Amino acid sequence: MSKEKFFTSKKALVTLIAASLTVIFAMGIRQTFGLFFFDFNTDLSISISHFGFVIGLQLLMWGIFSPVFGFITDKYGGATAIFVGFLFFLSGLLLFYSGLNTGHYFTLTIGILIGIGLGGTAISIPVSVVAKHFPASNRTIATGIVTCAGSFGFFVSPLLVRYSLIEMGWEITILYFCFLLGIGLIVALFVNTPKIPVGSSNLDNNQSASEALREAFGNKSFIFLTLGFFVCGWHIALVATHIPTYMMDRGLPDWTAAMILALVGVFNMIGTIGAGYLATRFSKKKVLSAIYFLRGVSLIYFIFLPPSVFNCIVFGVTFGLLWLSTVPPTNGIVGHIFGTKHLGLLYGIVFVSHQVGSFLGAYLGGVFYEMHGNFDYAWYASIALSIFAGVIHLPIKEKTIERVQAA
Repeated sequence: MSKEKFFTSKKALVTLIAASLTVIFAMGIRQTFGLFFFDFNTDLSISISHFGFVIGLQLLMWGIFSPVFGFITDKYGGATAIFVGFLFFLSGLLLFYSGLNTGHYFTLTIGILIGIGLGGTAISIPVSVVAKHFPASNRTIATGIVTCAGSFGFFVSPLLVRYSLIEMGWEITILYFCFLLGIGLIVALFVNTPKIPVGSSNLDNNQSASEALREAFGNKSFIFLTLGFFVCGWHIALVATHIPTYMMDRGLPDWTAAMILALVGVFNMIGTIGAGYLATRFSKKKVLSAIYFLRGVSLIYFIFLPPSVFNCIVFGVTFGLLWLSTVPPTNGIVGHIFGTKHLGLLYGIVFVSHQVGSFLGAYLGGVFYEMHGNFDYAWYASIALSIFAGVIHLPIKEKTIERVQAA
């Protein structure tokens, strides 16, 4: 790591803390929806395919609105984008809690409104804002810290939610979520976006959003990175949404699902910081390629060996190390190639691909289960996608674009 000062200003420190709290609330709550399925199935008659579709729709809306919130962030600041995102998130939960929680209302509240809210509060926007405060030498470490905070939410939330579901029921648990999101509205106000991103040039600052988009879509490395991030979304959504049902089908205690999700959270804290550090020392594309190949190895171990608590622990640890470790190097490549002025918008575009993968992972997992009575084909697809992602990152050229000033 560079010997230069890590925190460029007090605003950078405050923003890093506020962004970290944002993803703890948003990602922590979002991570636990799979644990609600059995209650929703019993009390609200929500089928596994309907549940998978709505969770997939939530993830898709998250992705679709990420570039929208990214544009808002780049133009008006991260505080505005995150505050509006929390308003959508909170409105979805409040409507759901108020009794609008079945049929189309289930789709509207849990799927659409919360999905839009995640577009402004979850990983892409907080990470992009923090990245604007740090030079290239420290950027992946800083974004790794934010992603690590989301991992802490992953660790704490499944344990607390499982306890709350057992002791107080799903309705009170949803009410607790609303309280946390109310705090999130206050936290959003402390997210500061620098008018001139650290390390940017005059040519970066003169570039319009439309010019940035044309430049990105004309760059093969951006396309490869976008396609690879699709796989990350598929993996995460499939595991987070359907692991409780998979554990039940394999004859393991129902607490093993919460254990796996908690282990994912704990070890992803190590994985994201580690990936952020490695991305400052080695080629970011090679770090990403290795992560995806290793995900395939972890999945092969998990689905082909006999089910046991020990194997669940191994899977939770190994997949946790690789869970969101893709975020710092992916964001880092976008910032390195294109600069940081339009990083919120461009990373939001890459994130759309991630969430299309998330939608298909959550939805098709449920469809495969209803068609075949198991998740086998979903797991096989996941392994194949790991290989695809490991390969497609290798042709990426990690070279900063040199822009010529127009006459």
